[in-house]
Amino acid sequence: MSKLKVVSIFGTRPEAIKMAPLIKALEKEKDFESKVCVTAQHRDMLDQVLRLFNIVTDYDLNIMKERQTLFQITTSVLTGLEEVFKKENPDLVLVHGDTTTTFVAALAAFYNKIKIGHVEAGLRSFNKWFPYPEEINRKLTGVLADLHFAPTPKAKTNLLKEGVSEDSIFITGNTVIDAMAYTIKKDYVFRDERLNKIDYENKKVIVITAHRRENWGKPLENICNALKDISLEYGNKVYIVYPVHMNPVVRETVFNILGGLDNVLLLEPLDTDEMHNLMARCYMVMTDSGGLQEEVPFLGKPVLVLRDVTERPEAVEAGTVKLVGTAYEKIYKEASILLKNKEEYDRMANAVNPYGDGKASFRIVQAIKYVFGLTGIKPEEYKSGG
Repeated sequence: MSKLKVVSIFGTRPEAIKMAPLIKALEKEKDFESKVCVTAQHRDMLDQVLRLFNIVTDYDLNIMKERQTLFQITTSVLTGLEEVFKKENPDLVLVHGDTTTTFVAALAAFYNKIKIGHVEAGLRSFNKWFPYPEEINRKLTGVLADLHFAPTPKAKTNLLKEGVSEDSIFITGNTVIDAMAYTIKKDYVFRDERLNKIDYENKKVIVITAHRRENWGKPLENICNALKDISLEYGNKVYIVYPVHMNPVVRETVFNILGGLDNVLLLEPLDTDEMHNLMARCYMVMTDSGGLQEEVPFLGKPVLVLRDVTERPEAVEAGTVKLVGTAYEKIYKEASILLKNKEEYDRMANAVNPYGDGKASFRIVQAIKYVFGLTGIKPEEYKSGG
């Protein structure tokens, strides 16, 4: 019997982090022929993850251009994948999450009548403009997909409400929790010596990431001004670490407002293992990222989400994440509460992580084997928070 050929496609660092443990799991399966294709929608940040997890790519479309537009990403990925699919003719294409690479790869697979598996399926904010363009990328991928690997029961419910067949949905947990088992170490030594010198025991270290397209302009200015005033009010009691996204629109705002403050460290984007270990040691996280909303609850740290809506409500309901939006007053107030109120801090820090148990990749592999008739045993579903 010939092996089942699976092509995994991703293009950004967040996708790579979450696909890495699944690719490793596929490599171990004797029944599978695993191929990896990257679009390089991100370049340097993507390559960091590939090196960290020792992933060798079979195809690299290398599409990234300076100040690239959504139009350019879409057309470059679609054109590049035409040749990949002609050569490989896979049985299954795996895509992850909500990037433009994700949607376009699913569309290309559909054009070639190839089955599509959507990892991290079913997340919804129910607002087409937030996050933009990710909400629509994810929904359109859901329309095209044949197999839906939902990380939580709520994600499955969202898919069922949209008419997706229950037989095609598998609750797996989130693969990012699998990835963190590879990266976090108690004796970790940072490659950036400045991170080793931080007094994590006696200072309240705040890790911040903010770069989303919908936050460019006034929202990001509000975020940075709130951080500036927090740094000035709390002085040497707090230390803010901000790995700044490479996008020039983001960097101009961040460095203009936060540059030169004694207790604010502005860094280049961190490698995945550096970021995971930094978050493991910090006091709290403030972010507009989607992925960090899943990663940080696993570490037992409070998260203030710098967005008005989220497609990941499970942690909000569990209590480890709080939506604070992008208004200056709200950001400043909520950060101050966590810095001053130990009871509120402990409540959020000790909330149950709803996103995974480190076995998501195993469940996805077993689900693929089940669907393609390689086993008669359907994988047990992940019980959120269990």
